[in-house]
Amino acid sequence: MESNSALYAPCPSLPNVQEMVRTDPFQVPEKYIRNETDITKDADLCPHLSSEVPIIDLSLLSKGHKEELTKLDQACKEWGFFQVVNHGVATEVTKGLQEAAEKFFELPLDEKNRIAMPPNDIQGYGHTNVDHKVLDWSDKLVLVVYPHQYRKLEVWPPTPFKEAIETYSSEVRRVGEELLRSLSLIMGMQKDAVLGLHQELVQPLSVAYYPQCSMPEKVLGLSAHSDKGSLAIVMQEDDVMGLQIKHNGKWVPIKPIDDAFIVNVGDIIEIWSNGKYKSIEHRVVTNESKARISYSTFCLPHQNAEIEPLDQMVLASPGSFPLYKKVTYGDYLRETKKMKSEGKAHVVEVAKIAS
Repeated sequence: MESNSALYAPCPSLPNVQEMVRTDPFQVPEKYIRNETDITKDADLCPHLSSEVPIIDLSLLSKGHKEELTKLDQACKEWGFFQVVNHGVATEVTKGLQEAAEKFFELPLDEKNRIAMPPNDIQGYGHTNVDHKVLDWSDKLVLVVYPHQYRKLEVWPPTPFKEAIETYSSEVRRVGEELLRSLSLIMGMQKDAVLGLHQELVQPLSVAYYPQCSMPEKVLGLSAHSDKGSLAIVMQEDDVMGLQIKHNGKWVPIKPIDDAFIVNVGDIIEIWSNGKYKSIEHRVVTNESKARISYSTFCLPHQNAEIEPLDQMVLASPGSFPLYKKVTYGDYLRETKKMKSEGKAHVVEVAKIAS
C-alpha cells in the first residue's frame, strides 16, 4: 500500500539555511527574497487582534461542556484558529521534546544529514517546499509517527530525541482525537463519527527550524498556505513570535500563551462542514535576532477516505446545496500538489463546485 507520505512531491537537494547563516549571517540568496507584493506592509498587520484569538479549555470540552462546545463552534467558524489550554500534556513532555530538538539542530550538518530526506519522500531532515518559486527560510525534520507502518525509522533521529518524539506524539494524538470528537458533536454527529471518517488517523510531525535573518522584511520562514489535512496542533516557543494568521484580510501575529497549543482547521474540516468552518491561511515570519523552532502535528485522513460535505451540514447551509465535490483524500493531495502551494486557491480549484 502506498503511504500518505509518498503522495507528496519528491524533494531535490537544497542548501541548508541554518548552515548558510552560520557561515555568513548576512547572506540572503536571491531565491529566498520575495517581491514587495508577497510581503505584507505594516498597514496589513493587526497585532492588536492577537489577544482576541479564541482560547479553548480541553478539559471542559472532553466533558461535553456545552458552553465550551459553543466556543469551539464559534472559533472554527469565525477564526479557523484557536489556542488550547488545560490539554493535559505534562510540561516535562513538551520541554523534553524542545530540549532534544535544540540539541539536534546544534549538531554539525554532516551528523544531521545522516537522516536526510531521500529524494523520493518527505520524511527525514531537509526541505518540503521546493515547488515554490521563492524558497522558505527554514529547515525541517518531518516524520510520519502514526500509524506505525508508515514510519521510516532510518530517517528518525537517535535517542533521546527519538524517545521524546514518541512520548510527545502519543500525548498530542490524544489531544487531536479529543478535538475531533468535539468537532463531531458540534457538527451534529455521534462523538466518534469524525474519527471514523478518517478511516485511519495519519499523524505526521514537522519540527521546523527558522534561523535568524538579516533581511526579515524580504523573506518568509514559511509561505502563506492553508493545511491540507483535518487539524494541525502546533507548539510554539514561548519567547519568540513568528506565526501569523489571516483574519478578515489582515495578518494577525499569534502571541504564544504559556503551556498552550495552537490549533488550526484544515481543508478537510472545511469540506466536511460544507464551508461552515474555514481552513485559514497562515505563514511564518523571521526576525534578525533569534532563531525559532516550532513543532507541528497534523491529523490527516487515510488516503482512501472519501471526503465530501456531510449531509446535515449541507442541509444547514443556505439553499441546502453542497459547495464541494466528493474526492478521496489521496486524490485531493495528488491534485493539490500539482498546483502552486501558497494561499488557498487549491481548495477552490480541486474541491469546490463551480457556482
